[in-house]
Amino acid sequence: MTVRVVIVDDQALVRAGFRMVLDSQPDLTVVGEAVDGADALRVLGRVEADVVVMDVRMPTMDGVEATRRICAGRPGDRPRVLVLTTFDTEADAFAALQAGASGFLLKNVPPEELLAAIRVVAEGDSVVAPSITRRLLDRFAGQLGPGPAADPRLTQLTEREREILLLVAQGLSNAEIAARVHVAEATVKTHVGRILAKLRLRDRVQAVVLAYESGLVTPGG
Repeated sequence: MTVRVVIVDDQALVRAGFRMVLDSQPDLTVVGEAVDGADALRVLGRVEADVVVMDVRMPTMDGVEATRRICAGRPGDRPRVLVLTTFDTEADAFAALQAGASGFLLKNVPPEELLAAIRVVAEGDSVVAPSITRRLLDRFAGQLGPGPAADPRLTQLTEREREILLLVAQGLSNAEIAARVHVAEATVKTHVGRILAKLRLRDRVQAVVLAYESGLVTPGG
């Protein structure tokens, strides 16, 4: 299967470099380019994409707002977003992940790391570990909103699924969760898949964000 990619960056040389790297791969193809977030939305209205490689800081509409609008659609209808930036700041990472991005990388990563990240995101996983997401959310919890509000989607979860979501939100891996609740790792993987499906989430990172926003997990807790 070929992964269709849209590149969003306000620098033409950066877009050209990314296109050269991506088009050299037999399983990746660039189907569109955009100069800012607003242009990205227009491009995505014309082409079908699996992954959007998104710069954060751009004129007109930045990458965070564009990511938020892209990820507002139905999970099965929207592309996944991999955010890249030259700025190594936790605030950028936090804003991108809260907006719905499935990954966050610096632009100076080696080409092979960028290619691997695109493939991981395209397969429905996340590039940023949930444990890192939790540290980010602990640090920036005050920006999540005026206070926790129970998400009605959580009522769809069984008691065991709610327990596993809580452990995912604490940054535990499937193997660690399996040891904690005394079940097989494959069983945990099945539960996580069901949780993501019921909550209409793309990956574990977004599950961590939802757990914080709904008050299921509290900063430092």
